[in-house]
Amino acid sequence: MLAGAIEIAKTHFPALSDLMAPATIFSVDREYGVLPSDEIDVDDDLEIVHEYTPWH
Repeated sequence: MLAGAIEIAKTHFPALSDLMAPATIFSVDREYGVLPSDEIDVDDDLEIVHEYTPWH
């Protein structure tokens, strides 16, 4: 499942690689989502699964 979420990050946020910006993969109610890391708020009820950094 996590490998699929990382592929989502790479597929849906290609600009993140160009901008060298990290994306956060999170889980809510057994579903995965991806957002640019700077859009995640500490008050959001998200389970952080992985932070994808395009330079690693």
